[in-house]
Amino acid sequence: MITACKPEKEYKSVSNLELLEERYVIGLDSTIENLYSILLAKKVNDQLKFYLVSRDYFKKAEPLLAFVDKHNFKSLNQPNILKVEEEDATDIKESSPFGFQVLEEQLHDNEVTKDEINRNVNRTISRLKLIRANTKLKLKEYHVLWLLRDEIARVALTGITGFDSPVLERSLKEAIIVYKELKEIVSIYKSNFKREDLYNNWLIELDKTIADLNHDFASFDRYKFIKNHTHKQLELLVNTKEDWNIQFPLELALNNDATSLFSKSTFNIIYFSDHIDKTSYNEEKIALGKALFNDKNLSVNTDMSCATCHHNDKAFTDGLKAFPKQLRNTPTLTYSSLQKSFFHDGRAGSLEGQFAAVVKNANEFHSDLETMKKAVESDSNYVSKFQNIYKANINQNNIRNVIATYVRSLNQFNSKFDKNINNLENTLSESEINGFNLFMGTAKCATCHFAPVFNGTVPPNFSESELEAIGVPLNLSKDSPIDTDLGRFNLFKTESRKHFFKTPTVRNIALTAPYMHNGVYNTLEEVMEFYNNGGGSGLDIVIEHQTLPTDSLNLTENQVKDIIDFMNSLSDDTKF
Repeated sequence: MITACKPEKEYKSVSNLELLEERYVIGLDSTIENLYSILLAKKVNDQLKFYLVSRDYFKKAEPLLAFVDKHNFKSLNQPNILKVEEEDATDIKESSPFGFQVLEEQLHDNEVTKDEINRNVNRTISRLKLIRANTKLKLKEYHVLWLLRDEIARVALTGITGFDSPVLERSLKEAIIVYKELKEIVSIYKSNFKREDLYNNWLIELDKTIADLNHDFASFDRYKFIKNHTHKQLELLVNTKEDWNIQFPLELALNNDATSLFSKSTFNIIYFSDHIDKTSYNEEKIALGKALFNDKNLSVNTDMSCATCHHNDKAFTDGLKAFPKQLRNTPTLTYSSLQKSFFHDGRAGSLEGQFAAVVKNANEFHSDLETMKKAVESDSNYVSKFQNIYKANINQNNIRNVIATYVRSLNQFNSKFDKNINNLENTLSESEINGFNLFMGTAKCATCHFAPVFNGTVPPNFSESELEAIGVPLNLSKDSPIDTDLGRFNLFKTESRKHFFKTPTVRNIALTAPYMHNGVYNTLEEVMEFYNNGGGSGLDIVIEHQTLPTDSLNLTENQVKDIIDFMNSLSDDTKF
């Protein structure tokens, strides 16, 4: 008797990318499923329970979602603040925020109705379903390293600060979820590793990170975490790049070989400019920019240079509340290039654009770019140097660019704090370390002044510089009204943008008094009292769209001192 042989079952091999997509889709589906459960829940406690489960699945999906769909990730995880987009005066869009941060606040606010919660949940579900329906991962191996790096930086710079868990402060627990997912991603790509020891080092380091994150929010040592874990993981990424023989096609905000978040080599400086510069970034160009920066012949009356308002011994400020005939305090130029908008109201998109505005300002250079060009051309030494650098005659664009290049060189990252977190010395006091941990944690300073630049440019993509309304008073009297400067409103006349100003860097703050856009505060103690009391709200200043939490921080006198000690440790060790 002849029997037919059953063909052996055919097994289709599954690629790393397919495994990655499968985990990602499961995370999205589970997030959506538990959001639906919130709609069906009758009790607030049940709503909160399903929110937490949904939020945890969202965090599992975060490393991929934040990388492959940055815009939607930001929408789903945005703070509970009116969203305003101002492309120009004819294209202004306002929209109510939605997503997980908003939902977290709604579920803890007795005045929010079930209908309001449901509207937010439905909107969040709709966005997630749209993402789910269009999911088809197309990642190359270098993308995997980028998404790992982004998430490592995101946890260190926003995750552990409480940035996206404003009420529950579940940041550390959520960071554990993220790191478990990063471990899964590394495991999926095990076959890519030529060095078994490198792969094992990843697993060991991720396990140690997860263990150290198992801590309460208030007393967590963020300084130690970044120093011992974040930077270690960046080193592992560079080693992995070499092991996988990865050739990156370009540099993003963070340099591909960055092994520290607090280093002069951390950032790709060109990323932060909308000016296309094909010339090299070198000492000759910086020196020429410095010469022009200090040259009074560029102003129409030959009585003012850039250095007139930006003194190098004051971290390129002038020590005045406001320069004569100017409305606002002179901001520091140090680290100014590591942002996406310029001036206190964010009206310029690059250093080159900012410089052009200064030249035309009647109370500053009171000139124009063509007049400045002629002034530069009259100096044969300048002409020779421009031709050598740009291989072209002097023009308005390369004058602006060369001065901007000098300003871009003012990012030193060599303060006492930087040297310590990079293991170059061990000199930080207990107060300075505690101040950093408070700044990055309980005091919530870093939810607006984002490390490592401690300004308003949001990591890890560094694609947006935030503006805030904090209710700065006109003077120091107890019954002072809000300052009369309407800030961003003056640009497009958007009502909801009254009193909004760009978040400045805290670096070199010991050298840049007085403080705030109007120079109202003379000491850091005064600044800290303002924030500790809830900003303008604590002064009984009513501002409809105040973005600073209105509740007191309840910081003790010693805690305030520690934060100030930390900020003082951010002064660069440099003679400019």
